[in-house]
Amino acid sequence: MVDRRVGILGVPFDSAGTTSGVARAPAAIRDAGLIEALREAGIEVVDRGDVALGPSSPERDPGSGLIAPRALTAMIRAVRAAVGEALRSGAFPLVLGGDCPVLLGCLRAGDPDAPPGLLFVDGHEDAWPPHLSTTGEAADMELGFALGLTLDGLPADLAAEVPRLDPRRVLVFGPRDQAEIAASGVPAIEGVVELVRGDALAAADPFTTGADAGTKLARLGPWWFHVDLDVLATDSLAAVDYRQPGGLDWDALTRLSVGALANADALGWTVTIYNPDLDPTGEGARRIVRYVTAVLRA
Repeated sequence: MVDRRVGILGVPFDSAGTTSGVARAPAAIRDAGLIEALREAGIEVVDRGDVALGPSSPERDPGSGLIAPRALTAMIRAVRAAVGEALRSGAFPLVLGGDCPVLLGCLRAGDPDAPPGLLFVDGHEDAWPPHLSTTGEAADMELGFALGLTLDGLPADLAAEVPRLDPRRVLVFGPRDQAEIAASGVPAIEGVVELVRGDALAAADPFTTGADAGTKLARLGPWWFHVDLDVLATDSLAAVDYRQPGGLDWDALTRLSVGALANADALGWTVTIYNPDLDPTGEGARRIVRYVTAVLRA
């Protein structure tokens, strides 16, 4: 269980190359009272600020198929350093995105020759080959990179920063985009990793599912917990850029997360994909605060 000091890190990164949208999420979640809520719940927390990021661009690189590959490389390096520092201090890093490629830096923060396992909870598989992606955003691709499936054509400095995960130590929960990727001729990652699709995940007992996942991963060593909030149904959180039918409600996601983080071998936690521009009342940010607080308090 998470029984040590929590270190909050913001990563205001949007792989669309802008400083709006999901890049504003860390500030919006803090403004919604995250630090205060955690402290009121009796959780020892230190706000380590935002990771400093360089300039980006919305232009798609014709060579790699990615938007702003240099900015992505710089972000991974910066997150790797910041999360590594948090881990060395003895903190449990809670990393607020931004979008999901911030995960790549987190997975590189420990021993570069022994990346952790991964519980990846997401409404999408995120393994598009760059040139087949309709957006060019690395948020379509980060898990494919980390599994070594879609590295061909990436700039050498970017490829060198990507963690290389052992597929046997990766569990993927919640994708519901199989029709879209099949229609685009993109191979699914089912068969590469253990995958539980969104409908099956919604039908299972969430606490037991999370606890079993944490136990299974811990048998092979430390692991990282990643939650992309578009695993939620739209009527639970509408402030995401790519909505889909189906998905979890907040109670199920909370219970799944509590079960997963009951395991002491979890190194850290990323929470990504919330767009404050789509949340004019701020209720989405406040609901995220309640979710994170409930999980860490439990």
